[in-house]
Amino acid sequence: MTHPDPSPQVLITEPWPDYALVDSGKGRKLERLGRFLIDRPEPQAMWVRTDPKIWHKANATFTAGSSDDDDNDTGKGRWQFTSPPPETFPLAWQDVGFLGRFTAFRHLAVFPEQAAHWQTIQRHARAANRPLKVLNLFGYTGLASLAAAQAGAEVTHVDASKKALQWGKDNQAAAGLQQAKIRWLLDDAQKFVAREVRRGNRYDGIILDPPKYGRGPKGERWQVFDDLPQLMADCGAILADDAKFFILTGYAARLSCLSLLALAQQHVARTNGQWQCGELALREEIGGRLLSTALYAKWECQVGGRQLI
Repeated sequence: MTHPDPSPQVLITEPWPDYALVDSGKGRKLERLGRFLIDRPEPQAMWVRTDPKIWHKANATFTAGSSDDDDNDTGKGRWQFTSPPPETFPLAWQDVGFLGRFTAFRHLAVFPEQAAHWQTIQRHARAANRPLKVLNLFGYTGLASLAAAQAGAEVTHVDASKKALQWGKDNQAAAGLQQAKIRWLLDDAQKFVAREVRRGNRYDGIILDPPKYGRGPKGERWQVFDDLPQLMADCGAILADDAKFFILTGYAARLSCLSLLALAQQHVARTNGQWQCGELALREEIGGRLLSTALYAKWECQVGGRQLI
């Protein structure tokens, strides 16, 4: 099938009340998350900081370990705090509540640039005249799952980490969505999707956010360059004929958004709708610069007769 070649586009996440990229530079980023001002590594921020003085106000700073870099989140580092933080702290995106955490791998249990995708998911879920069946693979702490469920979707959330799944359930309670239809499954994404193909199950939307490498709950090996093509083929097989969206995000530095797009188009063949690829970026609150954090490729159907771009 021949596809038009879309020009890569940047999906920008603007600051919101509980999150902002305040400033960046010299290989680090300064973020506001709830009541915390946080200083973390960001190798892509090679420029000069807009307001060097404000960095001294950070009350949480992460120092990377020897193997922690832009393309490797396995090297533990060390947090330094001006005062001991709580284990969790309440946050919200729009009207979806969740919990922030300081993890040993510099993450905060949320990837704010994904808010651009959460908006896409909610738009389709709210426009549908029925509950959409949504599959979230490598779902981590479940913010995309909560956004979908809050808009009325029935979600199957798959992750290989028991800890991440529990955090997702904690987020569901924090969001007040205990009655929402979310299945939290501890499973290997590849094996789960292969079983869904054999069972003939179909989904109206699929969210796919694979790591560069990882392990399943039984030690299954995942390498994105080796394993993503087959997983994509299986995802294409379980995406319903009248599906609403397919979203693929990549964080590995050697990836290209054009590579993600070509792979997705090969396996997610639909005659209607719109393809798009590009970068996810955060806009600085002070200087207005854009910090690219991830790559994406996605397909969307039309909503209300309007072509989505």
